Amino acid sequence: MSPVLDAAQLNKLRWRCRRGLLENDILIGRILDREEPVTLAEANGLYALMELADNDLLDLFLGRTQPEGRLDKPEVRHVLDAVRRIPA
Repeated sequence: MSPVLDAAQLNKLRWRCRRGLLENDILIGRILDREEPVTLAEANGLYALMELADNDLLDLFLGRTQPEGRLDKPEVRHVLDAVRRIPA
C-alpha cells in the first residue's frame, strides 16, 4: 500500500482540487471525504487530473472518455475507478 497523506498534505490537495464545475467538486469529494485515508498514489493521480479542463475532467469521471497519453497511468486509472465506485 502507498503511504498516506498527513493533514497538511491533504489540505493542500483539497485546495488544489477545487474546480469550477460543482459536479467535479462533488466527484472529487468522494475520494477526499471518505473514511479511509488518501494515499500518495491517489494524490499523484489527482494532481495529474487537475491539469485538465473541467469538461474533460468530468468526461473522464463519468466514463465518457478514457485516459490517454500522459494520463494513462495506474494512479490516474485508480482515482477514476474509485470515483466511479464510491457511492454518492
